[in-house]
Amino acid sequence: MKHATPDPSWDDLKVFLACARALSFRAAAKKLGLTSSTVVRRISALEEELGFQLFDRLPNGVQLTREASRLVSSANQIEQGAFDFQRRIETFDPNKRGIVRIAATEGIGSYWLMPRLIEFQRGNPMMVIDLKAAEVPVDVSRMEADVAIQFAEPQNPHVMRRRLASLHVYPYASRRYIDVYGVPQSRAEMLDHRLVDQVGPQLDQGAWPRYLGIEDIEGVVGIRTNSSAAHFYAVERGAGIGGLPTFASALGADLVPIDIGVHHRIDIWMTYHPDARRTPRIATIIDWLIGAFDASKYPWFRDEFIHPSAFGEFDSRHWQDSTARGFAATGNLREIG
Repeated sequence: MKHATPDPSWDDLKVFLACARALSFRAAAKKLGLTSSTVVRRISALEEELGFQLFDRLPNGVQLTREASRLVSSANQIEQGAFDFQRRIETFDPNKRGIVRIAATEGIGSYWLMPRLIEFQRGNPMMVIDLKAAEVPVDVSRMEADVAIQFAEPQNPHVMRRRLASLHVYPYASRRYIDVYGVPQSRAEMLDHRLVDQVGPQLDQGAWPRYLGIEDIEGVVGIRTNSSAAHFYAVERGAGIGGLPTFASALGADLVPIDIGVHHRIDIWMTYHPDARRTPRIATIIDWLIGAFDASKYPWFRDEFIHPSAFGEFDSRHWQDSTARGFAATGNLREIG
């Protein structure tokens, strides 16, 4: 191995940090958008330059060596410094065309934010909106996104967080399903119906068993998916009864709320780096996102539960004249937005 003074590049340190966090070359490669062979080659080259081994190769992953463990904290500081440097550069020219990266859960990103982002971007043509809609939380402190909308309360003390709204999940079925199987009148009757279940890292997997008073729902589930879009589609197309956000009633889809005394509330959180507001375009999107979940305009985001049948009783001037109509699972449907 070399004995000259090592001078590793920031790109090599990013690979090292990704491997140190994942303890897997393959997982780190996926995170970085590289091939596993590229990551292995980069780590081997870095070890050659430093003059010592960074990872012990194990059958099911890797483990940091004692020498590498001592480097992680310093590498984290270099990473944070690089991120801060990049953020400060972006504040110099507020008129420069730039990307704003938003991470959101799939359902909120696809069905609530995207129809509104189209109109927002038209009014802010210097912005490129990069929406990542997925259920896996992202780390804004490491610039995986500029702003994140998630269900899990952020635990990182070094980021800004704000509870935006409440998401109310309620059982729904399509009229197509009801015409064939009828409407359950109680939780007990739900056991004789088909359930469409969604699973995901930010979702409460024990909610349905808890509400139905059973140990598990394996005898009731007809379709299970990790995708909010697929879940919405399956319910809308008559595959069964599924828990959907009550704003589904504002999408114009052919869905009927099922009143069996089941209601689930989820907090919606926004998180961003403390320096994010120094960048004008990110500050603009943060304020816009706050407005997109304004419960005074959109009653389904209030903390108290409002039955979907009562939405028509509220002032609808804020959300009935949208240009983003027709955005629902199967298309050709009216959307309030």
